[in-house]
Amino acid sequence: MKKSIKERHVELTQGNLVLDCPVPDKVLQNVRSKTGEEFTHMRYTAVTCDPNDFIKNNYLLRPYIYGRKTELMIVMTMYNEDDQLFIKTMSSAIKNVAHLCTRDRSKTWGKDGWKKIVVVVVADGRNKVNKRVLKVLGAMGVYQDGIMQDNVAGQAVTGHLFEYTSQLLVDNQFNIYGLDKNIPPVQILFCLKEKNAKKLNSHRWFFNAFAAQLNPNVCILLDVGTKPSHTSIYHLWKAFDRDPKIGGACGEIKAELGPGGKNLLNPLIASQNFEYKMSNILDKPLESVFGYISVLPGAFSAYRYKALQNTSPGKGPLASYFKGETMHGSSDAGIFEANMYLAEDRILCFELVAKKNEAWTLKYVKSAKAETDVPDNVPEFISQRRRWLNGSFFAAFYSVANFMRIWSSGQPFLRKILLQIEFLYNAINLLFNWFALGNFFLAFFFLTSATASNPKFDPFKGYGEELFTSIRSLYMMVIVTIFICSMGNRPQGSKITYLLCIILFAIIMAIMLYCAGYTVYLSVRNVVDFKNIASIKNALKSAEFRDVVISLASTYGLYFASSLLHGEPWHMITCLAQYTLLIPFYVNILMVYAFCNTHDVSWGTKGDNGNSGGGNGAQPVSGKDGKKLMQVEVPHEKADINATYDDLVKDLKIRVQEEKQHRDAATKKDDYYKLFRTNLVLAWMFSNAFLVVFFTSNTWNRYAHADGAYNPYLTFIFWSVTCLSAFRAFGCVWYLILRLLFG
Repeated sequence: MKKSIKERHVELTQGNLVLDCPVPDKVLQNVRSKTGEEFTHMRYTAVTCDPNDFIKNNYLLRPYIYGRKTELMIVMTMYNEDDQLFIKTMSSAIKNVAHLCTRDRSKTWGKDGWKKIVVVVVADGRNKVNKRVLKVLGAMGVYQDGIMQDNVAGQAVTGHLFEYTSQLLVDNQFNIYGLDKNIPPVQILFCLKEKNAKKLNSHRWFFNAFAAQLNPNVCILLDVGTKPSHTSIYHLWKAFDRDPKIGGACGEIKAELGPGGKNLLNPLIASQNFEYKMSNILDKPLESVFGYISVLPGAFSAYRYKALQNTSPGKGPLASYFKGETMHGSSDAGIFEANMYLAEDRILCFELVAKKNEAWTLKYVKSAKAETDVPDNVPEFISQRRRWLNGSFFAAFYSVANFMRIWSSGQPFLRKILLQIEFLYNAINLLFNWFALGNFFLAFFFLTSATASNPKFDPFKGYGEELFTSIRSLYMMVIVTIFICSMGNRPQGSKITYLLCIILFAIIMAIMLYCAGYTVYLSVRNVVDFKNIASIKNALKSAEFRDVVISLASTYGLYFASSLLHGEPWHMITCLAQYTLLIPFYVNILMVYAFCNTHDVSWGTKGDNGNSGGGNGAQPVSGKDGKKLMQVEVPHEKADINATYDDLVKDLKIRVQEEKQHRDAATKKDDYYKLFRTNLVLAWMFSNAFLVVFFTSNTWNRYAHADGAYNPYLTFIFWSVTCLSAFRAFGCVWYLILRLLFG
């Protein structure tokens, strides 16, 4: 149906183009509130300035105009995610708002609690946004086609703001619910950026434009595709309400397992599920006890807006956070900083805790849970972890190197001491991460050597030495293959090679586990008589038995014990085997690919600096009384608006085939970045190679076995693992005690 477009002469609002557009009749059919402009009209604002100048240019948001106090702002950032991912996150956010409105006994929330909440959606680029997502927003009354303007009096539009208080929810079957599901009003602000300028820029629109005007108490950050449980946002907010010193918090992010956990049939998803679970059981509680969590995931985290404010112009948490936006793609950006800002959320966490003269802490809130989709194929997973590993490595180095800044913060003396202990722990972990490649090979080498050293006890009937020699050669061949592929090939173009390497490393890991188990078996058989307590004590004096058993017990025993303490043992049953077999994949393949691509500081999306087009231009005209007006072309007839809405809802019901994502061509990298990459890889490779050569040399072997003892370096590695595990166990238990006492 052809829409009738009519020219309207619109008076500027505070010098800006603002259009109040009536919503389709069906949007108001199944809702509680049918009167009031925020329900009957969608408000469109054409923003022509940078987000930092939003307030200075007199742009006003509806909650500000209505004089409402904003307690909570929820921001969802998206690029080109599909409608199903958007619906998953938006419907979860609406259900969380509904839950807050049911808390009648709360001093803050209750029936009209929705007036204190603003849900912000920021889409990164008008040409990039998924068109079906716009249809979903249109079905909720938030978006209307044909309204957007390319320019206002010759000034290019930078962002299109759509404001509407929606009372509708669209589910994943594209059913639209309102009063029948008790959907409360939800103040939604949809910002469709004209250009694709990446996620940091989207957050700058949120923090420096919208939040700066509404001044919320707490900001919740969500990625489209993340699904918080219906009470999660309340639990996150409650943590801030209880403790005024909390500056940031995060909940538990879980891998989406699908109906009946069917996604666990994919070993890659199972290993990620195990990784996420153990991080939420061991690492996050430990860091929460000390008051500094190294990363609050951008996919599901919360910040106190007051804590994020800069201490002076250009200095402070938000200034440091947004430094990364202009850094990427800049010719004078240092490669170290460029990699560091791949993990910009880690920088924000450090800057928050180290904020000058202030004492903010970060907390893990176990009761706040959210699901997220994780990579289900090898190329996507490798590409994701490339950014994660490089960003986290350089950001961790930055925080450890700047640990003295804690002493200029306002943290209490005891907290400063605790933070120094945590930074020492992080420094040790950083050192072990650097040498992980060499240490893993040495563990493999020593375990296989010890197993085949005595032909009498050779588990392979005398062929152990020849077998292990061949496997070691295979190990080195796989490592060389990974280095070659990582230096020049994209994972998407080398799927078979990477998959083959993963399978070979999984076989090598299985052999290592067998050797470790066989070593323990021989030690037990030869030394331990369970009827004699003294023999058990003697067994602990045996280096082979003691080191292997205590190391395995401290690792896997800790996994089981801590999981049981948290009441979540199931991942140990369903995912432990897959994770264990894929450990060499994490240590060797992912780390090699990450370090070999430190010159690549891209975010996975290419900036779009052209004008999107496809809209109209607002031109200045003079009114009859001489007033300055803007002439705009917009749909006018209510019948056309209703017909467009009907077509939109029909289109949503039509399932579309999933489009294959095509990556943009790789851009030419600066020679300086490549030189840094080369030097870093050489330093990393040769330091690990030196470690391997030295500890496998005849000189070391003569020294190591001079007194008949087990290899002292392997003993050092095993006991280091034990000590680090004990430290994590302490944090896990202490967190549970504090949670039990203080909630």
